Amino acid sequence: MNKALTRGLALSIGLGLIALFGAPVIPGLNGVILALLLGILIRNSISLPQHFEEGISFSSTKFLEISILFLALGIDYNQISNLGLVSFIGLSIMVFIMLTVTYFMAKWFKCPTNTGILVGFGTAICGSSAIAALAPTLDNSEKEDVAISMAVVNLFGTLGMIGLPLLLGYLEWNDTQIGMMVGGSLHSVGNVAGAGFAIGKDAGDIAITVKLARVALLTPGLIYLNFLNQKGKETSSKNALKLPWYLIGFIAISIINSIVQIPTEILSPLSQTGKIILTVAMAAIGLKVSFKKLLNIGKRGLRFGLVSFFVQMFIMLAIITWLI
Repeated sequence: MNKALTRGLALSIGLGLIALFGAPVIPGLNGVILALLLGILIRNSISLPQHFEEGISFSSTKFLEISILFLALGIDYNQISNLGLVSFIGLSIMVFIMLTVTYFMAKWFKCPTNTGILVGFGTAICGSSAIAALAPTLDNSEKEDVAISMAVVNLFGTLGMIGLPLLLGYLEWNDTQIGMMVGGSLHSVGNVAGAGFAIGKDAGDIAITVKLARVALLTPGLIYLNFLNQKGKETSSKNALKLPWYLIGFIAISIINSIVQIPTEILSPLSQTGKIILTVAMAAIGLKVSFKKLLNIGKRGLRFGLVSFFVQMFIMLAIITWLI
């Protein structure tokens, strides 16, 4: 490994490790977001020598692609059976309507590059992990897209975790309806758990089941977004469904993980390794983000994230009314 690659790689790994160990003592931040923020802070505080760039670029691209393989270990298609066929069909309809609406809505909002698509995908599926999985597949994607998208979905996920239980308290809904709304509209598993169990154990259990079924839709969601991105371009329908190597690996691992019961003593270290790799990738992405560009797209990204959140809740309300 040459020195130019080593310097930037070492810096990214160092920031990633600081974020992993520092996040538990900082309320409201996980390691991935903290790594991103640390990278942005350093990038815009000091002038890094040019010989760091090769290693930073390597970390922000290759590490992100590799981390997608480990994200597949969190996919379990057995959650579909736990939810029930009718409820899963309703949830699937919501997700794919949401993906379609936000994809075209991003163009209407004139979101720079791929920010809107990433925010919409993170809102529809599972927050930061979904954004990390989709980002490498998008053409002309900027590092600022990933940064603002993750910031937006984490912000509205946290606000939703606080506000949704208060809102649902005014409605005479049963635990199933509450669990469906919480699990079907909030961004990350942590958001869903926080809001669901704040309302009650039964509502929380249902919300987590719904959320995990949403996570299981990550694979078809990636394929669908890949198809939408290629549609209309000068490419054949065969190429429109062509997937990069890491998504093929992601699909294969998620299927194996759903069929084979991987022992916890194996699964846990692998999942932790994936988390470390993703955190390092986020630190490197932060090291390539400019505050000036971030501010330029931040306002539109925030507006888009807010509208997307309410659109998703409206769709879930329609699904719940139809099913229950």
